[in-house]
Amino acid sequence: MDWLRQIPIGQYVDGSGGWLRQIDPRLKLGWVVVFLLTPVLAGPFWRLGLVVALLVITAVSGLPPRLWWRSLLLVLFLGAGIGLLAMLLPTGDPVASQSIRPVQELQGLSLQAPAWELFRLGPLVVDRRSAELGINSATLIVTVVHSVNLMLLSTPSEDLMWALSWSLFPFSKFGLPVDRLCFQLLLALRFLPLVQEELQNLMRSVASRAVNPRQLGFKASFGLLLAVGERLLANILLRAEQGADALIARGGRWLPADCFRPIQNPSLLASSLNVLVFLALLAVVGLRSKYGAL
Repeated sequence: MDWLRQIPIGQYVDGSGGWLRQIDPRLKLGWVVVFLLTPVLAGPFWRLGLVVALLVITAVSGLPPRLWWRSLLLVLFLGAGIGLLAMLLPTGDPVASQSIRPVQELQGLSLQAPAWELFRLGPLVVDRRSAELGINSATLIVTVVHSVNLMLLSTPSEDLMWALSWSLFPFSKFGLPVDRLCFQLLLALRFLPLVQEELQNLMRSVASRAVNPRQLGFKASFGLLLAVGERLLANILLRAEQGADALIARGGRWLPADCFRPIQNPSLLASSLNVLVFLALLAVVGLRSKYGAL
């Protein structure tokens, strides 16, 4: 029942190994934005290229494989499953194009419809639209989930809050509460392990009672699932209320992000690595504008 602790999704794991930990958090945030935004209105080759690039970055990141291989397999299976469903489920017939030319002019011409159908397996038909939809769905899930998870694994919450505060600083001139938003982000990241702990405790309590869904039936099993979800939400809200009471009791107030991040002097190797990562980021943005439609 400790499988949630073995899959640290969204949690920072302390350590000193790996070049990914030495990158400036602002650059990490920029790369995550690239993985989140560049797939929008992009072609399947660009989306597949992002997935391959993300897998290569993960493999050579220097992070211990035990930190990411379980979550990566889970995300890959999830993306592949949703992609297959989107590929095999019917998407509707393509819109028929109606000619505006007279029928007399079209007589004697051999008109052939475009080859929309790629292959057929019994009642399951895969056409070009469904294939593109499946590829887009699968690659989007992998890039969104794993890129964010990789950033959270290698970056402390305080550094992420400081990077977000640095990025949103110009908006503070227009009255945007940047410090409050960043502090809320820090609290949300701190609550992720608590959410996983509550879910694990509820699953352990259900397993200790030897509940058999086959004997309960569909209706009773669905009611049990709703009851567990309701209890999970109640426990999370109770933890949030206790955390708020603890902050108020200690005279809590909004603090700027610089107060949570100690002053760091990067080494020459880290500075050179940041420069290379920044240049690679600019190169990817330029390639997206030129080859993103592929």
